[in-house]
Amino acid sequence: MLSPEHRAIVKATVPLLESGGEALTTHFYKMLIDENPEVRPMFNQAHQASGAQQRALANGVLMYARHIDQLEQLGGLVGQIINKHVALDIRAEHYPIVGRCLLRSIREVLGEEIATDAVIEAWSAAYRQLADLLIDLEEGMYSEREKAPGGWRGTRRFVVTRKVAESEEIVSFYLVPEDGGALLDFHPGQYIGLRVYIDGEEMRRNYSLSAAPNGREYRISVKREANGRVSGFLHANVRENDVIELYPPAGDFRLEHNEKPLVLISGGVGITPTLAMLHAALVANPNRPVHFIHSARHGGVHAFREVVDELAAQHPQLKRFYCYEQQRDGDQEAHGTGFVDETLLARWLPVTRDVDAYFLGPKPFMKAVKKHLKTLGVPDAQSRYEFFGPASALE
Repeated sequence: MLSPEHRAIVKATVPLLESGGEALTTHFYKMLIDENPEVRPMFNQAHQASGAQQRALANGVLMYARHIDQLEQLGGLVGQIINKHVALDIRAEHYPIVGRCLLRSIREVLGEEIATDAVIEAWSAAYRQLADLLIDLEEGMYSEREKAPGGWRGTRRFVVTRKVAESEEIVSFYLVPEDGGALLDFHPGQYIGLRVYIDGEEMRRNYSLSAAPNGREYRISVKREANGRVSGFLHANVRENDVIELYPPAGDFRLEHNEKPLVLISGGVGITPTLAMLHAALVANPNRPVHFIHSARHGGVHAFREVVDELAAQHPQLKRFYCYEQQRDGDQEAHGTGFVDETLLARWLPVTRDVDAYFLGPKPFMKAVKKHLKTLGVPDAQSRYEFFGPASALE
């Protein structure tokens, strides 16, 4: 348990974390991965190279230090962390490894004059408190998924029954359990963890479930990233009837069913979870107004347009709007060109601003949408988003 002295010391390090947190976490990640190859599969090297993982951890550490006296103030951050951990099968035995590297990094980056024995002792106690909290919450999620109908713990083998090209960049994989057993239910908006071996190296990734639950199969729709080893492997090497390993569904970006108009806004491959939400919403309440807004670079990379158009023809409560950054010759016509800005959103949102809005896409897109929704009067509590990569702040 943290003593008052420990709490005071941790809070006193906040200014240091504000100014040098990213340098600390960069040093930490290099040490962690270089010295502990067993944890390498759990980290996306592209996020490491871009600095996104380091910035996300720095923000998390800073938030924890700020609110060490009132952990409930961390809000949704804890939920984001434990869901990401569960989707990648992070276990209790991994926490001591992380703790040792974090404490060494504090000492080596800040220096012994600042990172005194008392500071290291305080942060050691603080880390144990955080680790115990996360381990308990994660074990609860593991247990819940294992005991649920169709549930499991760890990996489960799935057969690729169909592989379908959805656009020039996105391919869908339809997955059924190899053992023929029941399938664990999930909430629209959630994702699954996937484990593959590429040239003998284990890698784990999270992918959104792009179709609503049906009790028979899961579907993921994967964009081929320019330097994405796993996405490239899935596109080029995984074929129908191949077997891949999945972890159970996780994620706290979930569709809430109520009577408020639903607004789904996506950019690029961010359409995948919103598509699952769209299908589920139309089935759950045929009277609920739904506005589906999607932005793509051009028509060639716009996935699922025909699917959404067909749904709109069948469901009069569904209105859909497409925006292309650039309209190419031969593309189907979009409803807007350029970027999804405040003017377009004002035109495409329902008249009432008492809506439930969900949005996902590249970070600059999400920052702009969040700002525009607030300016247009959508309550912050009803404006929800999720990160494909490491969680970070949009402000």
